[in-house]
Amino acid sequence: MKRLLLCGRLVLTIVFCAFCVTIMASAQKYVGGDISLLPTYEEHGANYMDKDGKKITNMLAFLKEQGLNTMRVRLFVDPSKATDEAKGQGVRQDLDYVKAFGKRIKDAGLNFMLDFHYSDTWADPSHQTTPDLFIRVNTPVWEYIYYYTKEALQTLVEAGATPDFIQTGNEISFGMLWDACKVTPNSSWNAYLDTNWGSFSTALKNASKACREVCPNAKIIIHTEQCANNPTLDVAFFKRIRDNEVDYDIIGVSYYPYFKGRVSNLNTGLTQLETNFPDKKIMIVETGCGYHYTVGDQDKQYYPLTYEGQRQFTADLITMLNKHQNVTGLFWWFLEANEYGLDWSTKRVTDSWYNASLFDNETGRALPALYELKNFLEGETGIALMSNVRSKMEDVWYTLDGRRLSGKPSAKGIYIHNAHKVVIN
Repeated sequence: MKRLLLCGRLVLTIVFCAFCVTIMASAQKYVGGDISLLPTYEEHGANYMDKDGKKITNMLAFLKEQGLNTMRVRLFVDPSKATDEAKGQGVRQDLDYVKAFGKRIKDAGLNFMLDFHYSDTWADPSHQTTPDLFIRVNTPVWEYIYYYTKEALQTLVEAGATPDFIQTGNEISFGMLWDACKVTPNSSWNAYLDTNWGSFSTALKNASKACREVCPNAKIIIHTEQCANNPTLDVAFFKRIRDNEVDYDIIGVSYYPYFKGRVSNLNTGLTQLETNFPDKKIMIVETGCGYHYTVGDQDKQYYPLTYEGQRQFTADLITMLNKHQNVTGLFWWFLEANEYGLDWSTKRVTDSWYNASLFDNETGRALPALYELKNFLEGETGIALMSNVRSKMEDVWYTLDGRRLSGKPSAKGIYIHNAHKVVIN
């Protein structure tokens, strides 16, 4: 009998552990936002409140309470050299800034995504300006990127701000470090010319090399922005990356409905990426939708510019994303934008409001879409969050030989409850 009981316990333990491993493996999804300007808003006295008007005293803790688990922060090489216009849009994140903020994020128990811009200013499809430092050194830019990346990461690691995810470039569909590493589509915009692919690929490989050496546990993201509006070109990009043996883990894409069109457009693009690169995870590293006033293209305002319109976009996006098994990340860009409570003449953070954040600039309150984001972690193709699984297991009891009981036992004895032995006296 004792042997039977021991065997029963062993089987139960093995089954339960396998169950937990399955849950944890299936739940490796990440949701959050780019909150690069949060320290500046805090310094200037922005008034953040929850949806009911209660003051938020610890923003990172608040975001974590809403189910968010990962925060993204951009890094410029020397933002002091950016134009006044760019500075007025939020270009200020140098290494000291990111070092301090990254440590806060890690100390708060959140994952940290580092976004290398490899520029002194915005890096995007229209701008990939080589930073002044890269120009002044007597080393080709595709080689110097290794030393810069390695030194920056070493600084962050030593400060306790080790990134969990690293973007080696921001929206690099057309290369980076222009003109040396600029790549160009053909006239049909369905493939690329051969120009500069050697130097561009070398730059990416050197950046990845630095990441692997300093942060071996971090996942490397290659970030483009053609997925929703031109998936054929996006596939062509990542095929080139593969053919040039660039080392990376995750495909990152940007998607803004007010630039890229309907959610169905993104769905088509994601399907093509999954079909062509089934071994790669995919993250939406930037998204957003307006809640008031026009943002982007007027003719692409498919959702009402209201709280509910923004929430519905978020819900529709998550419903679609959760049908894609390889999509493991969702991040809202400029989540923290909130000019409420600031003296606009002396304390403003940006030169114009961004009306697609998750806080209302005019009230300081969190918007309904913020509370919607956590649903990405509980999608149709995934398994419920461990916290929810625990709550559902709280009333499940087993005997030591593995028999499930209908409720809490009344007889004295030793039982298994929520993965623990419990003595009933």
